[in-house]
Amino acid sequence: MPDPPRILIVTAAFGEGHNSAARNLALALDAAGACTRVSDPCVIGMPRLTDLLSRGYRLATTHLPQVWAWIYRSTDRCDFSRQRGPLMRMPERSLAAMIEDFQPVAVVSTYPLYPYFLARIFAQSGKSLPVFTVVTDSIEINAAWLRAPSDWWLVTDPITRDAMIRKGLVAEQICDTGFPVHPGFAEWVPVPAGDGCDPFRVLYFPTAKLPFVRRHSQALLDASPAVHLTIVLGRNVRRLYSRARDIKNAYPDRVRILGWTRKVPQLLTSHHLVVGKAGGATVHEAIAACCPMLIHHLVPGQEEGNLHLLEAIGGGAFAATPEALSRQVSELLADHAVAWRAMKSALARHARNSGAIAAARFILNQLAQRGL
Repeated sequence: MPDPPRILIVTAAFGEGHNSAARNLALALDAAGACTRVSDPCVIGMPRLTDLLSRGYRLATTHLPQVWAWIYRSTDRCDFSRQRGPLMRMPERSLAAMIEDFQPVAVVSTYPLYPYFLARIFAQSGKSLPVFTVVTDSIEINAAWLRAPSDWWLVTDPITRDAMIRKGLVAEQICDTGFPVHPGFAEWVPVPAGDGCDPFRVLYFPTAKLPFVRRHSQALLDASPAVHLTIVLGRNVRRLYSRARDIKNAYPDRVRILGWTRKVPQLLTSHHLVVGKAGGATVHEAIAACCPMLIHHLVPGQEEGNLHLLEAIGGGAFAATPEALSRQVSELLADHAVAWRAMKSALARHARNSGAIAAARFILNQLAQRGL
């Protein structure tokens, strides 16, 4: 038997979407017979600075979204093929060392800067490998993705694919696989559209902003006595727990509090509605779970496309204030939840619950065609 193809998947700590896509794609590739390694060249090459920068990224996107939007849009004008500042030299060297050590037949990148590193690494070594770029954003695509030296781009939806073609990329190099969500989504059964919606289970992901966990939770619970709320605090558990506990005490038997959990996909398939920020991983997991979504926090520029995709599908909406959240939940449940059922049907028609499996199949088919 031939050895399984060795595939290096590189990710970055700046946003959960990159890491989620990398982990899920590795699961699908391994299940299909490949041998994968998932690594973060930034964490390995400059661990302390990466931790500092990732904390700054979360701070800016949560508390200073307009500032982050300006930074994000400014990168559209950057030529990363020419820039090689001292901060990026260590991650680039780490990536070169990973390739030398693991000896992959291909590299998959879920972060837009690594293909630029790879181009320089290949030029110096005289040996190139196929590069697959997994674009974790939707519709509004930063130029860093578009200019990346890549053999193929794997994208989340046909609207994004068309947008990238209009920007000048070759259609044959862009594959609409869907976001690489956990392979289990292809088997997990979501709440059916014919459900009675009593209780109406709402999954809520608060940001680190202190006042909003109580305001949002109260608004959701007051929208209807049928609402039962699951609050997932994640890495904000210490900061937000006391306020979430106040809500639980004020609404007996209607609130559940969770800290960090790896069961988010299963939670999405067992809830009627998810309320959270417009991050790529959460939005696409909600789509995969056919779980309608209300977005309470949006980073301009970077996350606008995720909201636009939800709206284009008909599976979600923006609700920036507690009052808007309460109103939208009431409207979803009105007239025997006809609006909620319409969202469920729209998400089911979109049918994107196997992105990692589709991406793995595409990658392995391309490698087989090259005899790798």
